[in-house]
Amino acid sequence: MSASRGTRRRKVRRRADMPLLGGARPPIAALLALLLAVAGTTALVLGDRDRSAIDTAVLTSQQHVAEDGALSLRASLDESITDIQRAAAVYAGSDPDAVLDKLGKVYNKWRGTAVIDPAGGTLLAARGENIPLASVLQGKGGKAGKDGRNDDPLGPRLVKLPSGDTRMLVVAALPGGAAPRLLVASGTLNVPGISSGEDRSLLVVDSAGTVLASDGPSVARKAWAKTARKTAAADSAKTPEPGGHPGASGHLMGDKRGDVRTAVGYAAAGRAPGETSAAGTLGLSVITSVDVTEDPAVVRTQAFGLVAAGVLLVLALLVGWVLLRTVQRPLLQLYLESRRLARGELDRPVARFKGREAGRTGAALESLRRQLLGGRPTRTGRARGGVGATATVLVCALVLLAWAGPLLLLVNRAGSTVSVPQQLVDDQRRRTDTASDRVRKALNEGWADVASVAQTLAGGKTEESAQKAVLDKTLREHSRYRAVYVIDGEGKVLSRAGDSPRHPAGKPPRPDSVAQLNTSGKEPAVAAYAAVPGVKDRTVVGEYDPQFLISLVTRPGLGQVWLIDKGHRIIAADRGHGFRAFSKLPGGHLDDLAVTARKHTTKTSGTAILHRTAGSSDIAAAAPFTGGGAVKDLQWQVVSSQPTSWLELPEYSAQRRTMLAGLLGLTAAVACLGWLYIIVIRPLHALAGRAEALAGGDRKTVLFPQHHDEVGAVVRNLELIRQRLRTAAERPTAGRN
Repeated sequence: MSASRGTRRRKVRRRADMPLLGGARPPIAALLALLLAVAGTTALVLGDRDRSAIDTAVLTSQQHVAEDGALSLRASLDESITDIQRAAAVYAGSDPDAVLDKLGKVYNKWRGTAVIDPAGGTLLAARGENIPLASVLQGKGGKAGKDGRNDDPLGPRLVKLPSGDTRMLVVAALPGGAAPRLLVASGTLNVPGISSGEDRSLLVVDSAGTVLASDGPSVARKAWAKTARKTAAADSAKTPEPGGHPGASGHLMGDKRGDVRTAVGYAAAGRAPGETSAAGTLGLSVITSVDVTEDPAVVRTQAFGLVAAGVLLVLALLVGWVLLRTVQRPLLQLYLESRRLARGELDRPVARFKGREAGRTGAALESLRRQLLGGRPTRTGRARGGVGATATVLVCALVLLAWAGPLLLLVNRAGSTVSVPQQLVDDQRRRTDTASDRVRKALNEGWADVASVAQTLAGGKTEESAQKAVLDKTLREHSRYRAVYVIDGEGKVLSRAGDSPRHPAGKPPRPDSVAQLNTSGKEPAVAAYAAVPGVKDRTVVGEYDPQFLISLVTRPGLGQVWLIDKGHRIIAADRGHGFRAFSKLPGGHLDDLAVTARKHTTKTSGTAILHRTAGSSDIAAAAPFTGGGAVKDLQWQVVSSQPTSWLELPEYSAQRRTMLAGLLGLTAAVACLGWLYIIVIRPLHALAGRAEALAGGDRKTVLFPQHHDEVGAVVRNLELIRQRLRTAAERPTAGRN
């Protein structure tokens, strides 16, 4: 009994000599812990997802529609403000009536214009409807008013007329003359260019939540309208996040009527930090709403999630048991056997091991035990049978991959039969219409700027240096151009600012319009032409920067967007996907849709489709330029394609969660088994080779451990055995001497 207790105490002491950190324990323990965590995560995230509340994709789409409207509204107001400020600088010193006449020839969007004397409140000239001058002259001293605002008359402001309509007044100083003068323009605050239809309502509200403009069905009595206005007004004062919409935005659900609910999106027409925007200081927001029929269908994945988690739990326990039996336990036994031989306990043979590396090391230890007893070095102890540790780890990896692989690639695939709400198709069409209108307006505004420069050069009395200064100033003030220049009737460049002109040499200028200069090459060339009044064979040309066109079609949540010409060649595309100039659209259904949209320019139906293929589906829309202007002869279109897999629908959410579970399981297996292979398996293989070399008679190679773990402990013991053998071999030599 006492001998048995002593043996147990020695075993306890020997096990206590083993390192607690490093070796096989940490990766095996980490693998078990991570796989258990993945199993729990799988059971939690793969729950049933119902559609009783409006799909998140529909709500997010309404937010994007509102953001498009807010961006369009702000850009339109900023352009109007810049036009008046620039006109005031260009027409400085001119007669008041001449200023308004020139302004009317270039810009026809103002309901009324006037030139006033701010000192005496005298109206010097006026065109169009009457302007509420009292609001302009209210703060002519530039002091703060009772409400704490700066009453400086310059800049934009919103004015409520007695009729209830809202006007935006833009006031700019008109230099020159004997006394200071102000140029004032009055314009209508229009709802942004989003097709409303019978089911969509659009509101423009100020920072107090007051409705300034509206379109679509009346929402005044609806319960959600007041809440939406308050939310949009409160969020309009928030600082926007970098890289997102330049202003606060969001979505909410309105009142419910049976199985119909109202999806609401709102967005502030603000400005991003560090961005310059006069309209962004007006505190305007756009609110859009649409009635959506709910879908009570349920995406059922909870049972699958529980089964998958249970299977992973069983596999985790099985893999852990295999690694403990085939890797960690043999290492511990090798340590104990080598420790016993190093201490001189040679009374019993070394145990036999089943694994290849452990078997080779154990056979070498048995040969060393015999040599310590006086035997000769021999290689007969080499063992090649058994399954290697590398193969064991590989099999464990394959077992875990058999669980993770199907989750990543096969099961819970949404496929091409996902139920996509019709509202998303309608929103894709509306947003594509808005993008097309935004590009059309921007090109027309660019032409108006070029025409304004032509008005400045009217009469041909401008000196060449002054002409060059006007072109340089235009290029600085408008980032839309890559070059601005003046050409004669034969296309010869007389003066320029910016990059090299790309107007075809030797060809006469185009008529007043926006024209496409090439249909092939590395970069599209688009330019605005405006003849100089009163001068024969003089035309001002402004070439648009391709990056400007790209910025116009880049919108989040719209998918891939292309600007195409009348030959369906790509002129620009959104920044996220890139494009090759003048290449064709990537799908035949997109070409067919563009042809259909061209045939039905007066209708909105038929310009958006849900296109399904064998393995995927997408929502595609096409919107040609409408409304005329300088771009009427271009016949361009905006085409968009949104893969349905990018939408936040329950089916795709379940697919992404399933893939996430598979990816987590795969990552845990690769990380921990790779760790085990690098830290334990490879050193174990090297250990077997060192032990066999020592058993074969190599007494010169010093053995030292590289890590403080089980393998390192065995190497230290082998070094002690080597020293004992070398000492024993030197003793007979010393005795003979």
